[in-house]
Amino acid sequence: MRLIDTHTHLDFPDFDVDRTALLTRSRAAGVERLVVLGVYQANWQRVWDLVQTDDSLHAALGLHPIYLDDHLPEHLSELGQWLERLAGHPQLCAVGEIGLDYYVEHLDRDRQQAVFEAQLALANEFDLPALIHVRRAHAATIATLKRAKLKRAGIIHAFAGSYEEAREYLKLGFKLGLGGAPTWPQANRLHKVVARLPLEAVVLETDAPDMAPVMYPNQRNSPEHLPAICTAIAERMGVSAEQLADASSRNAAQVFGWEPDPA
Repeated sequence: MRLIDTHTHLDFPDFDVDRTALLTRSRAAGVERLVVLGVYQANWQRVWDLVQTDDSLHAALGLHPIYLDDHLPEHLSELGQWLERLAGHPQLCAVGEIGLDYYVEHLDRDRQQAVFEAQLALANEFDLPALIHVRRAHAATIATLKRAKLKRAGIIHAFAGSYEEAREYLKLGFKLGLGGAPTWPQANRLHKVVARLPLEAVVLETDAPDMAPVMYPNQRNSPEHLPAICTAIAERMGVSAEQLADASSRNAAQVFGWEPDPA
């Protein structure tokens, strides 16, 4: 099984004690490429320094809505400077993690919207896909993406919406990121949605260290868990794990503009 983990936070301190060994184990398990996402201005350098240590790692840089209170107005212009400086670098793959979060009630929605739209404009300016966080904000996100008209679309991270919302994202050219959540027994609605998704709609992710799958409860999530996640989701979709691995990796390569790895 050959896999791409399209969403990790390997720069987080959770991995400081064993990051190199973890990557070795992940590669041995078939995880050939990993995307590491920046979430606020202060961790962009850490993300970039990390991906420079390993050709299998790729960086996305952005301002995550959860950290809204940490984002200063000048951070948007700094993000533009980073993207300009790194334009064309093979290890810069996207703008992200960006988006809207209506689950956390104290986060100002108008300010979230402004920061989101500004980053979508940067994705368009630098011809990059967007890696998008959405919690309880699908209607607003879909409306925003329709206005933004992204050249390269991207991925809806940790998709947990309805089938109708999935169809709207797919019409806009987005792929749906699936990870630990579809393995949870309580995610009944998501199980039904995943069962209806075509293979060309899906990319796989872990969101490590968060969102551990059911087979690794109460543990730090890790890219090395991606094969087990793939197997569980493939069962929900009614396909083999190998079919899902091949399709999701092909879809990820399409999103990021990578040449498909030779078989």
